[in-house]
Amino acid sequence: MIKGHGDDLYCYPDIRSNFSSNVCHCVNHEGLIRHLATRMACIRSYPEPQPYTLEAALAERWGIDSNEVCVTNGATEAIYLIAQAFRGSVSTVVIPTFSEYADACHLHGHRVVYTSRWDNIPAETDIVWLCNPNNPTGQTLDKALLTDVIRQHPKALFVIDQSYETFSERPVLSVREAIGMSRVMLLHSMTKQYAIPGLRLGYLTAPASLTERIVRSRMPWSVNSLAIEAGHYLLRTPSVGVSDAAALVTERKRVEQGLQETGRVYVHPSHTHYFLAELQEGKAAVLKDYLARRHGLLIRDASNFAGLNEHCFRIAIQTPEENDNLLNAFTQWIHSR
Repeated sequence: MIKGHGDDLYCYPDIRSNFSSNVCHCVNHEGLIRHLATRMACIRSYPEPQPYTLEAALAERWGIDSNEVCVTNGATEAIYLIAQAFRGSVSTVVIPTFSEYADACHLHGHRVVYTSRWDNIPAETDIVWLCNPNNPTGQTLDKALLTDVIRQHPKALFVIDQSYETFSERPVLSVREAIGMSRVMLLHSMTKQYAIPGLRLGYLTAPASLTERIVRSRMPWSVNSLAIEAGHYLLRTPSVGVSDAAALVTERKRVEQGLQETGRVYVHPSHTHYFLAELQEGKAAVLKDYLARRHGLLIRDASNFAGLNEHCFRIAIQTPEENDNLLNAFTQWIHSR
């Protein structure tokens, strides 16, 4: 794991607004918290060795078989399980993107190839890892283009991390579409959809022949009882979660415009509630430290993503008031230089 993922809140004592992770904090968790409070006795017993009941509930939600779902301790566990199950493969990682794909592959003896171009996937590739919508850029591949790329590499397994699928203004592959392609795994994140990163809850969907291989690598009891309880509650309570992703995208565009009007920032195109920006002058680490210590606002220094530089930072949209505070603080930083 690289040092410096988003949401390093523990490093700063007085953060008022957290823009550093791609979790949207505008979610009301009161009902979930009350529900879990009534289920606390479950901590006295072991959880299901494999989260069978939650996998069955998700399968019913998507209209697939339960053996085509594998619930994991966050989408990150799914990444490491896939790398373990296909140990020693040649993996191509499309960058810039989430560092854990390459980290998991290195841990399990893969030969990792990096590329930033879709027309540059090596013919010998066994696995293609991509994030769609992508982290940190927020870009979502055109669905037709993605389907064509998959067809052009019939021998490769495509691992497509759709953790931010509910936030994209562009369509992504559906669960059933991906399963029908036979060599595609989709990763999903209840962590992101419902803003519950502390519970660690994700899952993958794929043809049974692939999920069965992953399940053989999974250790028992990896998903705790409270997370399983939360998963069931969230599936039957659709009012929890981000209620208006389109409004977040609209707000993102407003914040992007505010930053670009300063003349000091280039904002990369995005299709989600977060975006990648690049300072024309100065280091993102310096900006981050200033915003955190002077204004209690935390952003993501994105300089440690492969393929990016020291000027890059990422912002995930929060409430309009918080976003205005960020724009004002950024303007003050410019004037202080």
